[in-house]
Amino acid sequence: MRFTVLLLLSSLYTLSFGQKVTQYVNPFIGTSNYGATHPGANFPHGMASVTPFNVAHKKGEENKFEKDSEWHSRPYVHENKFLTGFSHVNLSGVGCPDLGSILLMPTTGQLEFDSEKYGSTYENEVASPGYYSNELIKYGVRTEMTSTLRTGLSKYTFPAGESHILLNLGLGLTNETGSYLRIVSPTEVEGFKNFGTFCYSDEDVRPVYFVMKLSKAPKAFGAWKKMPPYQGVEGEWIGYNDTYKPYEQYMFPLAGDDIGAYFTFTTSEDEQISVKVGISYVSIENARENLESEQPKFEFENTHLANESKWDELLGRIVVESGNENAKTIFYTALYHNLIHPNIVNDVNGEYPKMSSHEIGKTETNRYTVFSIWDTYRNVHPLLSLVYPEIQSEMINTMLGMYEESGWLPKWELIAMETDVMVGDPATPVITDTYLRGIRDFDIKKAYEAIKKASDTKESENRLRPGIDEYNKLGFVPVDTADIWGGSVSTSLEYYIADWNIAQLAKVLGYPEEARRYQSKSMGYKQLFDKSTGMLRPKFADGRWIPNFDPEAGKNFEAVVGYVEGNAWQYRFYVPHDIAGLTKLLGGKKKFYEQLHLLFETDNYDMANEPDITFPYLFNYIPGRERETQFQVNRLINKYYKNSPDGIPGNDDTGSLSAWVAFSMMGIYPVCPGDMDYAITSPYFDRVTIQLNDDYYPGREIVIESNKTSEKSIYIDRVSFNGKPIKEFFIDHQQLTNGGILKFELVE
Repeated sequence: MRFTVLLLLSSLYTLSFGQKVTQYVNPFIGTSNYGATHPGANFPHGMASVTPFNVAHKKGEENKFEKDSEWHSRPYVHENKFLTGFSHVNLSGVGCPDLGSILLMPTTGQLEFDSEKYGSTYENEVASPGYYSNELIKYGVRTEMTSTLRTGLSKYTFPAGESHILLNLGLGLTNETGSYLRIVSPTEVEGFKNFGTFCYSDEDVRPVYFVMKLSKAPKAFGAWKKMPPYQGVEGEWIGYNDTYKPYEQYMFPLAGDDIGAYFTFTTSEDEQISVKVGISYVSIENARENLESEQPKFEFENTHLANESKWDELLGRIVVESGNENAKTIFYTALYHNLIHPNIVNDVNGEYPKMSSHEIGKTETNRYTVFSIWDTYRNVHPLLSLVYPEIQSEMINTMLGMYEESGWLPKWELIAMETDVMVGDPATPVITDTYLRGIRDFDIKKAYEAIKKASDTKESENRLRPGIDEYNKLGFVPVDTADIWGGSVSTSLEYYIADWNIAQLAKVLGYPEEARRYQSKSMGYKQLFDKSTGMLRPKFADGRWIPNFDPEAGKNFEAVVGYVEGNAWQYRFYVPHDIAGLTKLLGGKKKFYEQLHLLFETDNYDMANEPDITFPYLFNYIPGRERETQFQVNRLINKYYKNSPDGIPGNDDTGSLSAWVAFSMMGIYPVCPGDMDYAITSPYFDRVTIQLNDDYYPGREIVIESNKTSEKSIYIDRVSFNGKPIKEFFIDHQQLTNGGILKFELVE
């Protein structure tokens, strides 16, 4: 394939300059400021990852360590410096805790089972795609991590003396307890750890299975269990089998909430011991098969190089040229974050957990999980569609597989469990947008059936759309009952976008009457427009507005009637499928501009959340005001995105905030899913080259060039595509993917 040749040429181009794009990835970006990313060793879309776990404790008075009272949805926070192990299944950029489990910890000296006692501070952290390392100050141990798709590999360099490797199944981020282990031999442990109730939802509880193997036999080994308190007496740590016994005697099982295994060695100075862990969500047998297939030996360097090479291949599909090294790092790290989730859930033999059941399925292609779609439908999936269409295709086929198995498309899916987190019907715009962009190697008949089902099924039988009866009857979700489970305005707006997308797909598929019906449903937002405030306001079923209305209530994420994670200002312009209609409601283009400008002037724009993330690009809809988009986008990048741990403005939401900056720095942005126009803004780089997959797109590559009169040149003077001037500040996806040069002339 020509695409394969292009990838090879890209690699040669990159190497000819003595650079790999992975050098521009800083995994520490987003590990502070509640970004919720982690710096661990990830393989692209990996089931397994190995990351430092430092959120369980913090330093208290009198040098004691106490349980951390903060809400941690990630295994690592950059400011924390007390580490209690390295977890092997992790989430990146999510808002609620789960997984963060199967922890390994190297120690020396006296054997301890209590993480408050054996935990250590650390220094000399190093992280890059597929690699993490630090030094444990308490023990003088150097740790190194890498991974494959389904396995983690750790290497510990010990000082001379008595050393230990601990496997802790008690620690983790999940709300669920319960685990099991069995010591198979002096160098092997198998078992599982329960997880679930993400965001305290009522979905099922599932196990994550593992098999762990050591590169060296210990001199002693065993397991431990924390006994529960009894009659007011604190529970004790009980150790089992601390010396070699006949084979049958050490193959014992152990179950409980706080259990683990230990392995003790006498190490020489700088002696290295490696541990590999295979992961599966199907069975222990599959975890072992994953381990033997992907990690048959303990070849750390080869594993690391293979991991890094895969990252270079994927990240290298976009080549940016600029003298601004920090900008390159911000961009490539953003792209990196978009290749973590959704992640693979099928084992090497193709088996995976079926959606909403405990049955096992089998697939010939990749099956994915962690669909945080309320976040990602807006920009992550359009980014994948443009740059990685073959991966996006697999994700759509996964969604349709979930529909076949459960009867519904996913909303916020985690390891085959529907958590029902957030509102709306976000899979519908993802499917439509993907199909319209030209990715069509999935069953469109089944997809159309699935998205119509969500919109048309009555509420008593509808898993995806609460409030659908009132919505279909009244044209909006009323506040009467909606705010028991979610914001009435927010939910309505999400349904409008979904129905508009159904209309777009119906047009293409040749169903004009259905297109008109869903188009009409998508215009219901006008019933929520309150002329007296100019806002989209919560409304009762009988037509009354909610009283005592404050458009700024909910500004700082506090709970507010009518809106989810935002306020009336932050949802005011959230009708991306009908900006012309909203402009008319607000009194015309001049009024629309004044109110949109006021959103930013009054500090109601929230860069850290999704509902208003597209608003800086709405100035492009107002002739003569397009420079405001260029100003605001440039300002927001400079203010919120940095090459530092706090370099994301808030929770990355499985790549959504990162996708915003990746698109914005290239100079294009998808304003509305299902709308094939990218809004144009001034690029951040001198030149961007996007290599296109010719299995999906006819063009060889997209080149975005910027000629600046100075470093302060952030405004577009002229823009052209393949030499032809572009007068409006939009360019169509199909036009762009035919290939060519998008050229900007920038001025101060």
